Amino acid sequence: MLSLIKLPRVFTINQVPKVFHEDSIISGYRHPRSSATDCILSLFQLTNETLNIWTHFLPTWYFLGKLLMVLLMQDVWEDSFTWPLLVFLVSCCVYPLASSCAHTFSSMSTRARHVCFFFDYGALSLYSLGSAVTYSAYVIPDKWVKSTFHQYFLFFAVINTVVCTCLACYSRLGLTFLQSNHDSVKRFTESPKFGKGFRIIAFAYPYMFDNIPLFYRIFLCTGESCTTNDTNPLHLRHIALAFLTAFLFATHLPERLAPGSFDYIGHSHQLFHVCGIIGTHFQMEAIEQDMMARRDWLLTHSLPITFANTMGAALMCVVLSLLIIFLFSLPLWSSAQGRKICDNDMKSCCHS
Repeated sequence: MLSLIKLPRVFTINQVPKVFHEDSIISGYRHPRSSATDCILSLFQLTNETLNIWTHFLPTWYFLGKLLMVLLMQDVWEDSFTWPLLVFLVSCCVYPLASSCAHTFSSMSTRARHVCFFFDYGALSLYSLGSAVTYSAYVIPDKWVKSTFHQYFLFFAVINTVVCTCLACYSRLGLTFLQSNHDSVKRFTESPKFGKGFRIIAFAYPYMFDNIPLFYRIFLCTGESCTTNDTNPLHLRHIALAFLTAFLFATHLPERLAPGSFDYIGHSHQLFHVCGIIGTHFQMEAIEQDMMARRDWLLTHSLPITFANTMGAALMCVVLSLLIIFLFSLPLWSSAQGRKICDNDMKSCCHS
Protein backbone atom coordinates (compact mmCIF):
# COMPACT_ATOMS: atom_id res chain seq x y z
CA MET A 1 0.00 0.00 0.00
CA LEU A 2 2.77 2.41 0.97
CA SER A 3 4.47 1.73 -2.34
CA LEU A 4 1.54 3.46 -4.07
CA ILE A 5 2.01 6.61 -1.97
CA LYS A 6 4.56 9.21 -3.02
CA LEU A 7 6.73 9.77 0.01
CA PRO A 8 8.21 13.24 0.60
CA ARG A 9 11.74 13.77 -0.68
CA VAL A 10 14.63 14.45 1.69
CA PHE A 11 17.33 17.11 1.50
CA THR A 12 20.90 17.82 2.54
CA ILE A 13 22.01 20.31 5.16
CA ASN A 14 22.82 23.05 2.62
CA GLN A 15 19.26 22.90 1.26
CA VAL A 16 17.45 23.77 4.49
CA PRO A 17 17.55 26.88 6.73
CA LYS A 18 20.04 27.01 9.61
CA VAL A 19 17.34 26.70 12.22
CA PHE A 20 16.77 23.12 11.03
CA HIS A 21 20.44 22.13 11.04
CA GLU A 22 21.62 19.37 13.37
CA ASP A 23 25.27 19.15 14.39
CA SER A 24 27.22 16.74 12.11
CA ILE A 25 24.03 15.50 10.38
CA ILE A 26 24.52 16.07 6.66
CA SER A 27 21.53 14.48 4.93
CA GLY A 28 18.04 13.13 5.53
CA TYR A 29 16.34 16.46 6.24
CA ARG A 30 12.65 16.90 5.50
CA HIS A 31 11.26 19.90 3.66
CA PRO A 32 11.12 22.85 6.11
CA ARG A 33 7.60 23.67 4.98
CA SER A 34 6.16 20.18 5.08
CA SER A 35 2.44 19.68 5.37
CA ALA A 36 1.01 17.73 8.31
CA THR A 37 0.35 14.86 5.90
CA ASP A 38 3.96 14.91 4.73
CA CYS A 39 5.12 14.82 8.34
CA ILE A 40 3.00 11.76 9.06
CA LEU A 41 4.12 10.04 5.85
CA SER A 42 7.74 10.66 6.83
CA LEU A 43 7.22 8.22 9.70
CA PHE A 44 7.33 5.46 7.11
CA GLN A 45 10.45 6.57 5.26
CA LEU A 46 14.00 6.84 6.50
CA THR A 47 14.94 10.41 7.43
CA ASN A 48 17.24 11.72 10.13
CA GLU A 49 14.16 12.10 12.37
CA THR A 50 12.44 8.74 11.80
CA LEU A 51 14.07 6.83 14.63
CA ASN A 52 13.89 9.87 16.88
CA ILE A 53 10.12 9.61 16.56
CA TRP A 54 9.72 5.86 16.94
CA THR A 55 12.16 5.53 19.86
CA HIS A 56 9.78 7.67 21.90
CA PHE A 57 6.41 6.86 20.32
CA LEU A 58 6.58 3.11 21.00
CA PRO A 59 7.68 3.47 24.66
CA THR A 60 4.68 5.76 25.22
CA TRP A 61 2.45 2.72 24.82
CA TYR A 62 4.61 0.68 27.19
CA PHE A 63 4.29 3.29 29.94
CA LEU A 64 0.58 3.71 29.17
CA GLY A 65 0.18 -0.04 29.69
CA LYS A 66 1.91 0.22 33.07
CA LEU A 67 -0.38 3.11 34.02
CA LEU A 68 -3.49 1.13 33.07
CA MET A 69 -2.27 -1.87 35.07
CA VAL A 70 -1.94 0.28 38.18
CA LEU A 71 -5.37 1.80 37.61
CA LEU A 72 -6.99 -1.62 37.16
CA MET A 73 -5.13 -3.63 39.78
CA GLN A 74 -4.96 -1.15 42.66
CA ASP A 75 -7.62 0.81 44.48
CA VAL A 76 -6.15 4.13 43.46
CA TRP A 77 -9.26 6.18 44.24
CA GLU A 78 -9.26 5.11 47.90
CA ASP A 79 -5.55 4.49 48.45
CA SER A 80 -3.77 7.84 48.39
CA PHE A 81 -0.41 6.09 48.80
CA THR A 82 -0.57 5.18 45.08
CA TRP A 83 -1.12 8.76 43.92
CA PRO A 84 2.57 9.69 43.60
CA LEU A 85 3.08 6.62 41.40
CA LEU A 86 0.15 7.69 39.22
CA VAL A 87 1.64 11.17 38.77
CA PHE A 88 4.98 9.66 37.81
CA LEU A 89 3.47 7.19 35.32
CA VAL A 90 1.38 9.92 33.69
CA SER A 91 4.53 12.00 33.25
CA CYS A 92 6.28 8.94 31.78
CA CYS A 93 3.51 8.72 29.17
CA VAL A 94 3.46 12.44 28.42
CA TYR A 95 7.14 13.17 27.86
CA PRO A 96 7.88 10.55 25.15
CA LEU A 97 4.56 11.31 23.43
CA ALA A 98 5.31 15.04 23.39
CA SER A 99 8.81 14.34 22.10
CA SER A 100 7.61 12.07 19.28
CA CYS A 101 4.99 14.65 18.23
CA ALA A 102 7.59 17.44 18.33
CA HIS A 103 9.97 15.49 16.11
CA THR A 104 7.12 14.53 13.77
CA PHE A 105 5.69 17.99 13.12
CA SER A 106 8.75 20.21 13.66
CA SER A 107 9.43 20.43 9.92
CA MET A 108 6.16 22.22 9.10
CA SER A 109 7.71 25.69 9.56
CA THR A 110 10.16 27.63 11.70
CA ARG A 111 7.34 28.69 14.00
CA ALA A 112 6.05 25.13 14.27
CA ARG A 113 9.55 23.87 15.08
CA HIS A 114 9.93 26.29 17.98
CA VAL A 115 6.44 25.68 19.37
CA CYS A 116 6.68 21.88 19.03
CA PHE A 117 9.84 21.80 21.09
CA PHE A 118 8.38 24.23 23.63
CA PHE A 119 5.80 21.54 24.37
CA ASP A 120 8.55 18.94 24.48
CA TYR A 121 10.36 20.97 27.14
CA GLY A 122 7.17 21.43 29.14
CA ALA A 123 6.59 17.67 29.12
CA LEU A 124 10.14 17.06 30.37
CA SER A 125 9.48 19.52 33.19
CA LEU A 126 6.38 17.51 34.13
CA TYR A 127 8.47 14.33 34.15
CA SER A 128 10.97 16.05 36.44
CA LEU A 129 8.17 16.94 38.86
CA GLY A 130 6.75 13.40 38.63
CA SER A 131 10.13 12.08 39.72
CA ALA A 132 10.28 14.54 42.61
CA VAL A 133 6.78 13.57 43.81
CA THR A 134 7.68 9.88 43.98
CA TYR A 135 11.09 10.53 45.52
CA SER A 136 9.44 12.56 48.27
CA ALA A 137 6.85 9.85 48.89
CA TYR A 138 8.80 6.59 48.46
CA VAL A 139 12.54 7.08 47.94
CA ILE A 140 13.74 9.64 50.50
CA PRO A 141 16.03 8.00 53.09
CA ASP A 142 14.62 7.26 56.54
CA LYS A 143 17.04 9.74 58.09
CA TRP A 144 15.53 12.66 56.14
CA VAL A 145 11.84 11.81 56.57
CA LYS A 146 9.92 14.80 57.97
CA SER A 147 13.08 16.91 57.97
CA THR A 148 12.92 20.57 56.92
CA PHE A 149 14.35 19.59 53.54
CA HIS A 150 11.61 16.98 53.11
CA GLN A 151 8.87 19.43 54.01
CA TYR A 152 9.97 22.01 51.42
CA PHE A 153 11.30 19.59 48.79
CA LEU A 154 8.18 19.56 46.60
CA PHE A 155 7.69 23.31 46.87
CA PHE A 156 11.10 23.89 45.33
CA ALA A 157 10.55 21.08 42.82
CA VAL A 158 7.49 22.91 41.48
CA ILE A 159 9.52 26.12 41.23
CA ASN A 160 12.22 24.20 39.39
CA THR A 161 9.73 23.00 36.77
CA VAL A 162 8.88 26.63 36.03
CA VAL A 163 12.56 27.55 35.85
CA CYS A 164 13.28 24.53 33.65
CA THR A 165 10.55 25.33 31.13
CA CYS A 166 11.49 29.01 31.04
CA LEU A 167 15.20 28.37 30.51
CA ALA A 168 14.61 25.68 27.90
CA CYS A 169 12.21 27.85 25.88
CA TYR A 170 14.50 30.86 26.30
CA SER A 171 17.44 28.82 24.98
CA ARG A 172 15.51 28.24 21.78
CA LEU A 173 14.16 31.73 21.21
CA GLY A 174 14.91 34.24 23.98
CA LEU A 175 17.66 36.63 22.96
CA THR A 176 16.78 36.31 19.29
CA PHE A 177 14.35 39.22 19.63
CA LEU A 178 17.23 41.51 20.60
CA GLN A 179 19.35 40.74 17.57
CA SER A 180 17.99 43.47 15.33
CA ASN A 181 19.35 46.17 17.68
CA HIS A 182 22.55 44.58 18.91
CA ASP A 183 24.91 43.00 16.42
CA SER A 184 27.02 41.45 19.17
CA VAL A 185 23.93 39.77 20.58
CA LYS A 186 23.07 38.55 17.10
CA ARG A 187 26.39 36.82 16.73
CA PHE A 188 26.02 35.36 20.20
CA THR A 189 22.54 33.96 19.68
CA GLU A 190 23.27 32.54 16.26
CA SER A 191 25.74 30.10 17.83
CA PRO A 192 23.96 26.76 18.35
CA LYS A 193 26.37 26.07 21.23
CA PHE A 194 24.63 28.80 23.25
CA GLY A 195 21.19 27.24 22.88
CA LYS A 196 22.42 23.69 23.52
CA GLY A 197 24.45 24.75 26.55
CA PHE A 198 21.50 26.65 27.99
CA ARG A 199 19.24 23.62 27.54
CA ILE A 200 21.75 21.35 29.27
CA ILE A 201 21.68 23.68 32.26
CA ALA A 202 17.89 23.92 32.10
CA PHE A 203 17.41 20.16 32.46
CA ALA A 204 20.50 19.26 34.50
CA TYR A 205 19.58 21.65 37.31
CA PRO A 206 16.14 20.17 38.18
CA TYR A 207 17.47 16.61 37.72
CA MET A 208 20.28 17.21 40.20
CA PHE A 209 17.89 18.82 42.69
CA ASP A 210 15.23 16.10 42.38
CA ASN A 211 17.84 13.41 42.96
CA ILE A 212 19.42 14.92 46.08
CA PRO A 213 17.55 12.44 48.35
CA LEU A 214 18.61 9.53 46.13
CA PHE A 215 22.24 10.65 45.79
CA TYR A 216 22.48 11.04 49.56
CA ARG A 217 20.85 7.66 50.16
CA ILE A 218 23.07 5.80 47.67
CA PHE A 219 26.43 7.52 47.97
CA LEU A 220 26.70 9.45 51.25
CA CYS A 221 24.39 8.12 53.93
CA THR A 222 25.86 5.88 56.62
CA GLY A 223 24.23 4.18 59.58
CA GLU A 224 21.00 2.35 60.25
CA SER A 225 18.61 4.96 58.80
CA CYS A 226 19.93 5.00 55.25
CA THR A 227 17.30 2.78 53.58
CA THR A 228 19.69 0.20 52.19
CA ASN A 229 17.60 -2.39 50.37
CA ASP A 230 17.41 -4.47 47.19
CA THR A 231 16.11 -1.45 45.26
CA ASN A 232 19.41 0.41 45.35
CA PRO A 233 20.98 -1.47 42.38
CA LEU A 234 18.00 -0.39 40.21
CA HIS A 235 18.51 3.20 41.30
CA LEU A 236 22.20 2.93 40.37
CA ARG A 237 21.29 1.71 36.88
CA HIS A 238 18.93 4.65 36.44
CA ILE A 239 21.61 7.11 37.60
CA ALA A 240 24.21 5.62 35.25
CA LEU A 241 21.86 5.79 32.27
CA ALA A 242 20.83 9.35 33.16
CA PHE A 243 24.43 10.51 33.03
CA LEU A 244 25.03 8.56 29.80
CA THR A 245 21.96 10.25 28.33
CA ALA A 246 23.31 13.68 29.28
CA PHE A 247 26.72 12.79 27.84
CA LEU A 248 25.21 11.83 24.48
CA PHE A 249 23.07 14.97 24.38
CA ALA A 250 26.04 17.23 25.13
CA THR A 251 28.73 15.64 22.96
CA HIS A 252 26.91 14.67 19.72
CA LEU A 253 28.84 11.42 19.61
CA PRO A 254 29.31 9.37 17.48
CA GLU A 255 28.28 11.57 14.51
CA ARG A 256 30.74 14.31 15.44
CA LEU A 257 33.59 11.82 14.81
CA ALA A 258 32.31 11.00 11.32
CA PRO A 259 29.87 13.63 9.98
CA GLY A 260 27.41 12.12 7.53
CA SER A 261 27.99 8.51 8.60
CA PHE A 262 25.21 8.39 11.20
CA ASP A 263 22.61 10.61 9.55
CA TYR A 264 19.85 8.01 9.56
CA ILE A 265 20.81 5.36 12.11
CA GLY A 266 22.98 5.59 15.20
CA HIS A 267 23.34 9.31 15.82
CA SER A 268 23.45 10.72 19.33
CA HIS A 269 19.85 11.89 19.54
CA GLN A 270 18.56 8.40 18.79
CA LEU A 271 20.92 6.91 21.38
CA PHE A 272 19.91 9.69 23.78
CA HIS A 273 16.26 8.69 23.39
CA VAL A 274 16.96 4.98 23.87
CA CYS A 275 19.15 5.48 26.97
CA GLY A 276 16.61 7.91 28.43
CA ILE A 277 13.75 5.46 28.02
CA ILE A 278 15.71 2.54 29.47
CA GLY A 279 16.75 4.76 32.37
CA THR A 280 13.12 5.71 32.97
CA HIS A 281 12.20 2.01 32.96
CA PHE A 282 14.75 1.25 35.70
CA GLN A 283 13.60 4.33 37.60
CA MET A 284 10.00 3.11 37.45
CA GLU A 285 10.97 -0.38 38.63
CA ALA A 286 12.96 1.09 41.52
CA ILE A 287 10.15 3.41 42.55
CA GLU A 288 7.61 0.56 42.52
CA GLN A 289 9.89 -1.65 44.63
CA ASP A 290 10.51 1.12 47.17
CA MET A 291 6.79 1.80 47.28
CA MET A 292 5.96 -1.81 48.14
CA ALA A 293 8.93 -2.52 50.43
CA ARG A 294 8.60 0.66 52.51
CA ARG A 295 4.84 1.14 52.47
CA ASP A 296 4.05 0.25 56.09
CA TRP A 297 6.95 2.24 57.54
CA LEU A 298 6.28 5.31 55.38
CA LEU A 299 2.55 5.34 56.17
CA THR A 300 3.45 5.48 59.86
CA HIS A 301 6.41 7.85 59.85
CA SER A 302 6.41 9.98 56.70
CA LEU A 303 4.51 13.10 55.64
CA PRO A 304 0.87 12.45 54.67
CA ILE A 305 0.20 12.03 50.97
CA THR A 306 -2.51 14.42 49.81
CA PHE A 307 -4.02 15.67 46.59
CA ALA A 308 -2.09 18.92 46.99
CA ASN A 309 1.36 17.30 47.09
CA THR A 310 0.65 14.84 44.26
CA MET A 311 -1.95 15.52 41.57
CA GLY A 312 -2.41 19.13 42.62
CA ALA A 313 1.30 19.85 42.20
CA ALA A 314 1.26 18.14 38.80
CA LEU A 315 -1.75 20.15 37.64
CA MET A 316 -0.05 23.36 38.76
CA CYS A 317 3.03 22.35 36.78
CA VAL A 318 0.92 21.73 33.67
CA VAL A 319 -0.89 25.07 33.96
CA LEU A 320 2.31 27.05 34.56
CA SER A 321 4.17 25.28 31.73
CA LEU A 322 1.31 25.92 29.31
CA LEU A 323 1.31 29.59 30.31
CA ILE A 324 5.07 29.83 29.74
CA ILE A 325 4.76 28.10 26.36
CA PHE A 326 1.98 30.52 25.40
CA LEU A 327 4.07 33.54 26.38
CA PHE A 328 7.09 32.35 24.41
CA SER A 329 4.95 31.37 21.40
CA LEU A 330 2.97 34.58 21.24
CA PRO A 331 5.74 36.75 19.71
CA LEU A 332 6.29 34.17 16.96
CA TRP A 333 2.70 34.51 15.77
CA SER A 334 1.81 38.11 16.55
CA SER A 335 4.80 40.40 16.26
CA ALA A 336 6.50 41.85 13.21
CA GLN A 337 9.83 40.84 14.73
CA GLY A 338 8.63 37.24 15.03
CA ARG A 339 7.59 37.19 11.38
CA LYS A 340 10.93 38.73 10.41
CA ILE A 341 12.83 36.02 12.25
CA CYS A 342 10.83 33.25 10.62
CA ASP A 343 11.12 34.83 7.16
CA ASN A 344 14.87 35.29 7.52
CA ASP A 345 15.23 31.67 8.57
CA MET A 346 13.38 30.58 5.43
CA LYS A 347 15.36 32.65 2.90
CA SER A 348 17.64 29.75 2.15
CA CYS A 349 14.77 27.31 1.98
CA CYS A 350 14.96 24.55 -0.55
CA HIS A 351 12.43 24.34 -3.36
CA SER A 352 10.29 21.27 -3.69
